[in-house]
Amino acid sequence: MHPLTPRSGLWRAFTSALAFATVLTPALQASPAMEKLFYILKQKGSITADEYDLLIATMKEEDAAKERTAPPAPAPTAPPALVDRLEKTESKVENLESTLMNTRGQVEDLSRITDNTSPSTMSKTDLDALLSEKWYERIKLRGYVQNRFYGILGDDDTPGYHQPNDSSIANDTASIGIRRGRMVLSGDVTDHVYLYLQTDLQAGVGGSTSLQARDIYADVSLDPAREFRLRLGLSKVPYGFTNMQSSQNRHALERPDALNSAVEGERDLGAYFVWAPYEIRNRFKDLVKMGLRGSGDYGVVNLGVFSGQGINNGDRNGDVHYIARLAWPYEFDNGQILEVGTSYYRGRFVPTTSTMGAFAAPNVIGGGGVMDTRVAVNAILYPQPLGLEAEWTWGEGPQLSNDLRTISSESLSGGFVQAVYRHVFPNQSELLPFVRWQHFDGARKFATNAPQTNVDEIAIGFEYIPYPEFEISVMYATGTRTNTVDNPAGAGPRYRDVNYSYLGIQAQINF
Repeated sequence: MHPLTPRSGLWRAFTSALAFATVLTPALQASPAMEKLFYILKQKGSITADEYDLLIATMKEEDAAKERTAPPAPAPTAPPALVDRLEKTESKVENLESTLMNTRGQVEDLSRITDNTSPSTMSKTDLDALLSEKWYERIKLRGYVQNRFYGILGDDDTPGYHQPNDSSIANDTASIGIRRGRMVLSGDVTDHVYLYLQTDLQAGVGGSTSLQARDIYADVSLDPAREFRLRLGLSKVPYGFTNMQSSQNRHALERPDALNSAVEGERDLGAYFVWAPYEIRNRFKDLVKMGLRGSGDYGVVNLGVFSGQGINNGDRNGDVHYIARLAWPYEFDNGQILEVGTSYYRGRFVPTTSTMGAFAAPNVIGGGGVMDTRVAVNAILYPQPLGLEAEWTWGEGPQLSNDLRTISSESLSGGFVQAVYRHVFPNQSELLPFVRWQHFDGARKFATNAPQTNVDEIAIGFEYIPYPEFEISVMYATGTRTNTVDNPAGAGPRYRDVNYSYLGIQAQINF
């Protein structure tokens, strides 16, 4: 038993309580009143939980002894002022408990009102009521890590397989690594401003890995319903569907080359006007939350400008690219959702040039950069349970000439078709087998000297999701693609194509 000594905090609390009770009317010496008093002292931190338990036990023992030795007496009435004061104090304590108990529910509400890429669709009144005096609950931390194993099963060995979207795959030297290590802070920091910050702890820079800023942008809402917004900063360029879709949600290990070659890294500095009706904004968010692998809320209409030189690259010509995107997710009576969209951009791109063995660096044709313009169309039938995705792009962009002397604007085209089946088991785990064919005939403008490239690939694989925090993906791919980093000096007038097949296994952790 805890010792009661004159120096102990328990003794001081106990004697204070007894002294307080002694000067009051005898009614306060009854157990219920004393229990309330001790409970209030515990809530205020004057006594610990163990001390509270000891006081209650001691008080009950004394009350039991009195009942055995003393005849019953009528209970006098406590002064109304004291009773009122005790009731008010007890009410404050109960309100504090209620607030603490509701914190978890409020966090769950926050997770339902945003898809983590765009601000809440709640009204200003409802949001103010939810977040009043709780600024720390406006910010949400999340992220994911992709651990991968690669096995090159076969290629021509000279010059070897090269994947632009994942430069860690190279010949038979590829084995295991972290493809992405993303951490995101996001939330409605004020009633009008939504902030999104994303870092990549395993970004590839010059053949090595580093910490890189992936997104730093703010959405400024222009109306109370938040249907009209301005997006400012480093963010995804709204071109196509697959570029908008997070790598956390994609089925195949990497994006198709034709669409991703427009904006490698998917991001750039820009400013965009975004509009979507309240109902459609919620539908975009639901496509992510329901596990249907949507792209997130990038609006029905998206108009803007961006630098055009790629993620974390400075402008090189004092000019901008202009872009427009339209998208609409149709929901049929049976609940099936079909999203259709189109995108267009236009600007001048300044390619990076370098010598190629005995060849001098090529001349760039066109003052201020090479004409770079594309249009894309997409149709996405979400897997409920069978899904189909198709996206295609056409245009013209920087391309190295066959004689390796100049870079000028040349035509390009390509896209992909993918089929997915989603099976949800009774325990809510998921299995999603998929097959994808992709093709691209154009140039890789972000590669040094913008070499022409051909891609024809078919991939088959599956995702298994035992629970939301953990996913396993397996994909086998085979095809032909141009190695756009191989130096062609002494090997003919163009970069060389490689026949290949490889197996990729990914373990993704979501938090």
